[in-house]
Amino acid sequence: MSPTAVGKYAGREFGAVMLALVAGGGLLLASAGRTWATGEAGVSGPVAAMAVDVTGGDLSGAMAGVGWAALAGTAGLYAARGPARRLVGALLALGGVFALVQVGSATRPGALAAALAEAVGGAAGAARAVGEPALHAAGPAMAAAGAAAVTAAGAAAVIRATLWPGMGSRYDRDAAPRSTRADTPADLWRSLDVGDDPTLDARGGVTEPERSAAEGGTTPAPLASGPAEPKENH
Repeated sequence: MSPTAVGKYAGREFGAVMLALVAGGGLLLASAGRTWATGEAGVSGPVAAMAVDVTGGDLSGAMAGVGWAALAGTAGLYAARGPARRLVGALLALGGVFALVQVGSATRPGALAAALAEAVGGAAGAARAVGEPALHAAGPAMAAAGAAAVTAAGAAAVIRATLWPGMGSRYDRDAAPRSTRADTPADLWRSLDVGDDPTLDARGGVTEPERSAAEGGTTPAPLASGPAEPKENH
């Protein structure tokens, strides 16, 4: 595979990882606000029980936290290079694994019952939970898919980060002094305005006298500092 093809493949791979992070972070954030379980709360007396919803955010703050971290990680992967990019990838992978563990813990019957009791106590005062909460699969499935996407993207960054393009290499290229050749004073000022170095020759990065000397020529003699004195007639 040619270097150009390798570079294109690495760029597409990097873009796919970025999309995975955005999708994973979005799914985690969406799942945090979605209802994961529904229960009933009742009070003593002839009062009908009321439905109480428990969201992913009520069960664990990891969904929203890892979701925002994944979105921020896209900027980190783009700006970082080398070991720093691998470190960002490792942190993202660990965050994804942590979110997956939290999804499993939050969907246990005991955790759902405790979250329902807490929600009922805060919403209805003297009310208490009635029966077992019913689990809704959509919320946990979204969270699990998002966490898996973040984990995979972080692991890919750890393994493949050195091959991906980034903001650092572009800035290094743009920050390098460009050489240009100024033939007139106007060209000189224009070169200085755009940040070019008019003292460098565009072909070799050296001044014209230096190139002449390197090629075996002679360096032009410097101009006299003062006016020439007239010769006396004898």
